[in-house]
Amino acid sequence: MSYSTKDKSTPNLEPLKTPTFESTEDERIHRKQRLAVAFRLFAHYGFDEGIAGHITARDPEYTDCFWVNPLGMYFGQIRASDLLLVNHKGEVVKGNKPVNTAAFVIHSQIHQARPDVNAAAHAHSLYGKTWSTLGRLLDPLTQDACAFYEDHALFDDYTGVVLKTEEGERIGNTLGEKKAIILRNHGLLTVGHSVDEAAWWFITMDRSCHTQLMAEASGKPIVIDAETARLTHSQVGSHFIGWFSFQSLYDMIVSQEPEVLD
Repeated sequence: MSYSTKDKSTPNLEPLKTPTFESTEDERIHRKQRLAVAFRLFAHYGFDEGIAGHITARDPEYTDCFWVNPLGMYFGQIRASDLLLVNHKGEVVKGNKPVNTAAFVIHSQIHQARPDVNAAAHAHSLYGKTWSTLGRLLDPLTQDACAFYEDHALFDDYTGVVLKTEEGERIGNTLGEKKAIILRNHGLLTVGHSVDEAAWWFITMDRSCHTQLMAEASGKPIVIDAETARLTHSQVGSHFIGWFSFQSLYDMIVSQEPEVLD
């Protein structure tokens, strides 16, 4: 594995590099290990809610297939070897456990609509689902929230558990080219060029929901003006920053729970 820097929007971070790979098998192992760690992180932050929630990673060789968590397995116990490979028909082609139908229906349509997206994350996190009941986009109240300024969408139509591909297609169409979507009365979904990026956007978006809920409960928040919010988005909302923000969290989980990579 070698490294290269593609994103030039953060000159002070330019010596840091995103990974490239010598083979698709090396990249597959990397994505699966990142995905397993992302699930451990979601458990760490309390994003688990029974059998709800899923993160997917596109396979680097079979690009119409993705890796996902088995239905009903606790996020905090998932290892790389537990992940399932699911094809474009929803069939498990590697692994011997069931797949969450909603995971296939939503993620298959997003991966199909967005060739640039290699990972997508969705969970029923406490603050994300609470904010989703308001049917509103997040305001640029903080530097961190500016990562989503003019870069997230609202799916303003809850019709029950997503079990039909047509519903997944509508979600994908509403997401468009943005990095995140609020699913009204449901929760958050984020995407990225890497598992690292998609997982980090979910973590920080849930925190931004928490922040706005607390701020509005406390008084009348001061909103960052549009020009400054756009500038800040360019500084904190890039693919590279999303990837880089995940790295220390990855190191923390691997040092504490090294079996996650098995």
